[in-house]
Amino acid sequence: MFTGIVEDDPHTVGRWLADRAATSPRRIAIDDRGVTIDYATLALRASALADALRDAGYGAGDRIATVSGNSTDHVVAFFACALAGVAFVPLSWRLTPRELNDVLVRSEPALVLVEEDFAAVAGEALRGMDTPVAPLGTTGIEASVPPSRAPRTRRHVRDDDPLLVIFTSGSEAAPKGVVLTHANCFWNNLALSQALPLTQDDVVLAMLPQFHVAAWNCQPLLAWWVGATVVLERSFQPARILQLVEERRVTAMMGVPTQYALLSADRDWASTDVSSLRLALVGGATMPIALHREWADRGIPLTQGYGLTEAAPNVLHLPADEAAANPGAVGRPYPHVTVEIVDVESGLPLEGPATGELWVRGPSVFAGYIGDEDATAAAMSGPWLRSGDLVQRDAAGIISIVDRLKDIYISGGENVAPAEVEYALGLHPLIESAAVVGVPDPVWGERGVAFVVRSPGAALSRDEVVAHARRNLAAFKVPVHIEFVETLPRSTIEKLARSRLRARAKNLMEGAHHEPSR
Repeated sequence: MFTGIVEDDPHTVGRWLADRAATSPRRIAIDDRGVTIDYATLALRASALADALRDAGYGAGDRIATVSGNSTDHVVAFFACALAGVAFVPLSWRLTPRELNDVLVRSEPALVLVEEDFAAVAGEALRGMDTPVAPLGTTGIEASVPPSRAPRTRRHVRDDDPLLVIFTSGSEAAPKGVVLTHANCFWNNLALSQALPLTQDDVVLAMLPQFHVAAWNCQPLLAWWVGATVVLERSFQPARILQLVEERRVTAMMGVPTQYALLSADRDWASTDVSSLRLALVGGATMPIALHREWADRGIPLTQGYGLTEAAPNVLHLPADEAAANPGAVGRPYPHVTVEIVDVESGLPLEGPATGELWVRGPSVFAGYIGDEDATAAAMSGPWLRSGDLVQRDAAGIISIVDRLKDIYISGGENVAPAEVEYALGLHPLIESAAVVGVPDPVWGERGVAFVVRSPGAALSRDEVVAHARRNLAAFKVPVHIEFVETLPRSTIEKLARSRLRARAKNLMEGAHHEPSR
């Protein structure tokens, strides 16, 4: 049984594993592709690695970056960093070597840990960098830790020490390193435990890649806090996910709408026993009504969530029983989270039913961006985090997302929200999905270009789409150009990659002249 005294302060996240190992040593903490590890063993490995890191000179103020898929070894490294006071920086293995090199340079890690599967891309990205590198796992970093190039003075871990550094997806700009402290993650998981609780009897499926904040702070860390089992999956393959739900009797999971849609569209959906699922959390985007109904028909109402990496990430949630009655809504604040809706023009808070920018305040709000004081200052207004999202609050206090403020374009002095245009286009029975972006226009300032995915086998012309749009939208909202595509580009967790569409739309429109459709 693990009974060692952990050398940190009582509220830091590393303590969670030690406490759980002392009370539930033989419960299964992780099921990693069929290989399980109990809490006692996980805690012993993490504690031993933390000691080795401290002995090698790593400590508070350092960052350790990783390039790894979801694995037990990766979780061991996370908790070891938490115990040693080192910030854990999980980097995306989906990046190109150039992109990976960029985030490595900006994160300035004292050590880089690499899983064997990604040694090639990491090696190319690290070329020319004088940074110690070690493999993950029991035969790698857990067997031998490279000495620190700049040894730290050993001290206790504090609540305000950085715990996680998560790089944003970069769908709108260069990725920024979001610093989340032990306290940020503590309060985030405390709020989650009060709103959407887990128990030691839960089996949590973790299928989001661990370079995203949700892969830690949307169920897995809470699961390890309460003694539940986490089933780690390295990639999203619908048939495999359905198999895991049935065989492992998964009770809780979190995913984005695209993943839930692919699961319900899989040929094994109807025959798979999903009766064990009690909590299916949706994040990353608002779920369509049809998707909610598909899952509710199987007895699994989807719970809508909304968050920001900078808020660790949980901000709003809507219980499943309210989601069906409030299509498009993302809910009310989690416990310990305060929100305001602020007028975009005046910056003044709005009361009651209102439309404006969502601002967030609370102990889970991040400590800042790595090496970017200007970006940090721009994201904050005093204690408030500016979400950059335009939202609407109804009389019951339920909040819906209207659009990203940066996605809104101005046409002839009128604001146009792409999400509104996309919704109207989606009402056409032959349109499977659509995305709209603003492009420069010499007359109107900006006009909309729509990328449309036809339903399978549908014959649909541009003129028909425009006619449909005119029937459902004010003239200034009707896209000036329709481009049919096979699929819409997505980021690493299936969010719409608007930056790619903007570049494509600009190329399409350059040199072309379109009469304004007013």
